[in-house]
Amino acid sequence: MCAGVGVHSGSHVRMALMPAPANSGIVFVRSDVRGVDNAIRAHADLISDTRNCTAIRNAAGVELATVEHLLSACAGLGIDNLLVEIDGPEVPILDGSSAPFVRVLLNAGIEQQRASRCVIRVLEPIEVRMGAKSAALLPSEGFEGLDLDVTIRFADPAIGVQRRRIELTPKSFLGEIADARTFGFLSDVEMLRAAGLGRGASLDNAVVVDAGRVVNPEGLRFEDEFVRHKLLDAIGDLAMAGASICGRFVADQPGHALNARLVRALLDTPEAWCLEGAARADMAPRVASPAMAAAG
Repeated sequence: MCAGVGVHSGSHVRMALMPAPANSGIVFVRSDVRGVDNAIRAHADLISDTRNCTAIRNAAGVELATVEHLLSACAGLGIDNLLVEIDGPEVPILDGSSAPFVRVLLNAGIEQQRASRCVIRVLEPIEVRMGAKSAALLPSEGFEGLDLDVTIRFADPAIGVQRRRIELTPKSFLGEIADARTFGFLSDVEMLRAAGLGRGASLDNAVVVDAGRVVNPEGLRFEDEFVRHKLLDAIGDLAMAGASICGRFVADQPGHALNARLVRALLDTPEAWCLEGAARADMAPRVASPAMAAAG
């Protein structure tokens, strides 16, 4: 159980994380919504918004925002199946990273399930672009998992150009990615508030940059915390494919919209990937492989 405010809605929410059956994926249930279907799968088919976060909505119109940091924690720890009960419209931001979710999950304990694990193996390159921004999924170069290589470019000298590459494992996620916080610019605050966003944002849950300096009194957790958080976001957004990905993610200036477009392009190009392991109702398996233990 954890509780906190939504960074955009400003709503105070409570959330409970519970075990889920094998091959069910990650499902959110809006406990504050009654009389209609209040369950929302974490899947690309249900993405409803990518402005400043990733939001999902089911066929009944029930929506949940800012799911990416929790999904990143799950992907980083190798958790495939989870039921999340939440009593508000947005996953709590907590400290702006995935670390609080990691602690809740590890304290609860992670069980191995007696089922084969779904893995999407990238067979052919898939690339998308949005202006100068680009992202691609490429076949693995030998690592049996998700290998991420991300570059960011900001004019503000407090960030500048940063690049980081990581082979995603629970150890690398915990040591290099989980603690990286979301960030924003002080000059954007009024614009966000006018758009109904950022109502719960504060120095307690975001790194704030203003004209070449980090406003937070405690400074950064990592010298390159900005690109590490972009990696964190990408890990969560790629989890919307509905299964773990085995391949290389290479991106220049990624964001939620670009990540979502890449996942959609992957799923819409079945010849570019194969599904290994268990069959899932929301996937289109082409190849089966020997069973592997699935966490969650």
